[in-house]
Amino acid sequence: MKMTFRWYGKSDSIPLEYIKQIPGMTGVVTAVYDVPVGEVWSMEKIMELKKDVTNANLEMEVIESVPVHEDIKMGLTTREKYIENYKQNIRNLAKAGVKVICYNFMPVFDWTRSNLDYKLEDGSTALVYYKSEIEKMDPRNGDLNLPGWDASYKKDELNAVLEKYKSVSEEDLWNNLKYFLEQIIPVAEEVKIKMAIHPDDPPWPIFGLPRIITNEENLDRFLKLYESEYNGLTLCTGSLGVSKDNNMPNMIRRFGKKIHFAHLRNVKIINDGEFQESAHMSKYGSLDFVEIMKAYHEIGFTGYARPDHGRMIWGEKGRPGYGLYDRALGAVYISGIWETLEKIK
Repeated sequence: MKMTFRWYGKSDSIPLEYIKQIPGMTGVVTAVYDVPVGEVWSMEKIMELKKDVTNANLEMEVIESVPVHEDIKMGLTTREKYIENYKQNIRNLAKAGVKVICYNFMPVFDWTRSNLDYKLEDGSTALVYYKSEIEKMDPRNGDLNLPGWDASYKKDELNAVLEKYKSVSEEDLWNNLKYFLEQIIPVAEEVKIKMAIHPDDPPWPIFGLPRIITNEENLDRFLKLYESEYNGLTLCTGSLGVSKDNNMPNMIRRFGKKIHFAHLRNVKIINDGEFQESAHMSKYGSLDFVEIMKAYHEIGFTGYARPDHGRMIWGEKGRPGYGLYDRALGAVYISGIWETLEKIK
């Protein structure tokens, strides 16, 4: 297992030198953030990013993410241009030594929460999702402004996209995803980059939009859309684990070598469809992290992992969910479990 850390480029308040000081850290997971969705990332920008990372003695082998344009998800005739651009991004990233690309197929909104700084009992703050609060929000009226979605949309543009999605069913989304995979996976095979889809977060429909990468059955269906070692998963315990129907250790054992990237975080389920993000240790959330890591150890996982979201602790200010301290604690906690499993096998 190779431990990595999400880094948002030069705009990130966390210096690469701090990330390097986390025990066991091998690299960062990053992206080119100043190119519009659907456009080509130039080799110049990619290599500039890589230079920053390697100068800190870290690796840049995982990209998260190369966003998928909404026209591709909706299956519009204009998707061909954006698919060709996506193929070029895969080729360009391969030239820079990238091994895995994480992406998602969530319509419009990526990860969504009702509160970004909910105060927990210990005084730390965390991301939370309360269904009652989400149901009061209407993105069409500008009620939602969270970092889990593309804030580049102006109100009228967002309303236009949401209107188009009214005619897109779950089956339409499946068909559009299949078409996308049929176009890009041959390129991934050619340049030996593993594509790793991220589950929907949370794994149920929101704001009337369909979501399909939500459970064990649907992950299996996804992998069968295009069977290739280069078509795989980013298995996120925090995204899938908020549903009591998703048994994370079982899913890890089932999908095994198809897991190219592991997102590791804990969540505390409050009620059905409601949760708080928590510290990584098992007792603070609803997921048993020792069992999760045992499952990864049993399948002989050698891929990339990151501690994913964290709380804001010790007075730290910064990007919600992406502070330094709690994610660093999570990385060391996970590495400690892994080292123990290695030594007692």
